[in-house]
Amino acid sequence: MKILLVEDDTPLAQGLKQSLKREKHVVDWVSSGNKAIASVYPEETDMVILDLGLPDIDGIQVLKSIKSRYPQIPVLILTARGGIESKVEGLDLGADDYLPKPFNMEELFARMRVIERRLGTGATSVIEVGEVVLDTKANLIFSNGTEIKLSSKEYMIARTLIENAGRIQSKANLESKLYEWGEEVSSNTIEVHVHNMRKKLPKGFVQTVRGVGYIVRKPECR
Repeated sequence: MKILLVEDDTPLAQGLKQSLKREKHVVDWVSSGNKAIASVYPEETDMVILDLGLPDIDGIQVLKSIKSRYPQIPVLILTARGGIESKVEGLDLGADDYLPKPFNMEELFARMRVIERRLGTGATSVIEVGEVVLDTKANLIFSNGTEIKLSSKEYMIARTLIENAGRIQSKANLESKLYEWGEEVSSNTIEVHVHNMRKKLPKGFVQTVRGVGYIVRKPECR
């Protein structure tokens, strides 16, 4: 993918550029909001990775500008602003994901892959993992053609696991997803909802990786 990286921290930006290039992405780096707005073109930009704390204009304004002109271009926010208010504001304004600093590079790559997969599914927005089908537009999950009735939290957890099939999702990451979607999270929320969700999904579909988290394995990985 062709990535526009908007980050004013030079050492961080250089490290991100190198890591993204190792993942076979083409990276264009700018360090200010105005340069970012001027650098976004659909034919040259597949994704924007955007820091909010920029030296000239706030990253939220950059997000608004990009999404008003090119709503189809995904924007992944990277920022030190960890408050729920900033997350909700960014997501409400069209950001496709939100990763607070400090972050793990593998998590960034995983979130980028999710966005790539969404782009690749086109108009249908359907992801199939074995006999389970996720329709992200309709917010529905099916098993062998039959709709599975899930609560909102169960659906959000299942969706995250399915979109990241083949990659372990930590409890902390699943909790952060619920926070981002505006859900309250108690100390045992994830365990309770995964337990209930397993009863409705095919046996063995959601697996526990002891001490690490949960995973939905692709059929060839079982």
